[in-house]
Parts: sequence; structure tokens; C-alpha cells
Amino acid sequence: MPNWLLDRLFEVKDQPKPTFAIQGTINWMRALAEITNSDEFSDDKIKLVFNKVQRRAQNELADTVVFENMLMAYHNFASLNAFDADVAHKYDICRSAIICWYYATYFSASAMVAASSGSKQETHTATAKAWHADFAEKQLLVYPFNLYLSTLVKKDVDKKISELRNDNKIDLNTYAKSLEEAKGACISYLSGTADYRKWEVEERIKASRQFKELKVDNFRTKAARELRDNELERGQVNFLFQAFRYRGKANYRDSIFLSYGNSYEEKMDQFIKDLKTVTEGFIRMASIYCQKRVAKGDWELFVNDLKENTRLSLGAEVFKI
Repeated sequence: MPNWLLDRLFEVKDQPKPTFAIQGTINWMRALAEITNSDEFSDDKIKLVFNKVQRRAQNELADTVVFENMLMAYHNFASLNAFDADVAHKYDICRSAIICWYYATYFSASAMVAASSGSKQETHTATAKAWHADFAEKQLLVYPFNLYLSTLVKKDVDKKISELRNDNKIDLNTYAKSLEEAKGACISYLSGTADYRKWEVEERIKASRQFKELKVDNFRTKAARELRDNELERGQVNFLFQAFRYRGKANYRDSIFLSYGNSYEEKMDQFIKDLKTVTEGFIRMASIYCQKRVAKGDWELFVNDLKENTRLSLGAEVFKI
């Protein structure tokens, strides 16, 4: 019986079609990898963005948080490296690979926040918000990780997306083979994430006491719109929020799409390589920033200690002394 499981899931939940979902998943990572492999993401470009970053007053506890988080990012990157090198059938590990990609990104960003403000966040959302304030809005990130929105109000989002596009019409239906195609796909994912986060806000408001007191079921009235727009004005999208959505799609919401239906075998090997490429780029960016902030000489001690004592098969060169 063809598509028995898919049909069953459709009966009980809003289940995206596997072909559409996996296409967007593969194409966004392809776009990110295309950019991080280009001159737009060279070490010189990264160092230029962080050129004015100064070493902070000594904060041993915060520096320890930096090193601990970078160690965790390193371990997840090593897992991706092993998936790429040692696993023949990439479909078997593609979901796990996305989880490793996400946590390498998350721990690297957590290290950056600790290096910036000395703070340690307790939730993924709190980390994304701190990263937004410390890096995205301060223009302390390198393209494509610097794409962000500081509102979820539709007219403002549409205006910003139009500015970013600058007549680039490419969307996530394109498997990027050029820098221009990659940029279009990345902006498309930014826009899609804004739509998703707007929907989340609206659903949360509909469940609130204030909304129920209005005795409406939509946002057509002035009072309902004001309630919604006050929340949307404070909304944010940045690379961490995009990564969180991406991981959630793989790990929770869309259970079937990564291993069911049409075959993308010819693209799956490249997909794992792209996850690894983007992870390496993000860790490299985080490393260049963090080593400018921690106590002088300690970054070198950290990297040399890993070279001597790590049991992982991956070298520590990614940390870029």
C-alpha cells in the first residue's frame, strides 16, 4: 500500500509533504555552504568585522564558560566529520547529522555570548536573544550569519526582505550553484522563518487570557490587532532562531520527511558535507571572536591542550590560532 504511513499522519496532523520539506532542508544548507566556501567568508573578512573588538577585563569564570562551550561545539563537529567520512549510506544518519550541526552552532554561539557579556543563558531562546543583542544588531557577524530581523510586523518584514533581496528572485526551490543563487535562498529562509515565528506569536496570543476576553477568534478588530502587533514589534529573527527552527523540523515537527518517499540519494552525500562546511565556518567565526576576548594567551593554551589530550579523531585546527 503506497504511502500508508504518510496518509495515516495526514489524518491526525498538519504534515508537510516529504518532498517539499526535504527540498527546503537540503537547499538552505547548500546555500549556506556555497557562501561559507566563498571569498565572502574568508578569514580576512571575519577579522575585518571583529577588527575593533577589544580584550575585556579579566573574567576567569566567563572564560571557562567560553572554553567549555567551544569544546562541546568541537565534539559535535567531530561527529559530523565522522558521519561524512565513515558512513556509506547518508540517509541513515542525516537526522542525527542535523542535530550535531545545530548543537555545534548553539554551543559556538553560547561561547560568543559568554565572551561578549560574560553571561550564561539557561534556554536556547534566551541564548538567541542575547546573541541578537550582542552580535546581530551590533553588526558583529559575517554574511550569511549576519542576516536578521528585529520585528515580526509583516509590512516591516516585507520591506526589509525586499531591501535584502535587491531584485534577487531566487528562493528555496533552487539548489544553489552560485553565490547569487545562494544569497537568494538564504533570504528566502529568513523570510520563511519570520512567517513561522509570526505564526507562533499569533497562536500564543490566541491562547492568552487577554485575547479570550476580547471574545473574537481572529485579528480583524482593532483591539486584537494591537494586542498582536505589540508582540510582533518585539519579535526577532537571526541565525540562531533559524537554526532552532531547522533542528525542530528535523527532530520534532516533521517526523517523516528525512527518510521517506522520493529519493534524493544523489544529493545526500553533499548535504552531509554542507552541514560540515557550515559548522566549520561558524566555529571559525566564533573562534576568531572569542580568542580576542579571553585572557591573553589562554586561547593558545586551550588549543594546545586539546591537541595533546582530546580523544576525538578530528584535529583542533578549526580553532584557528
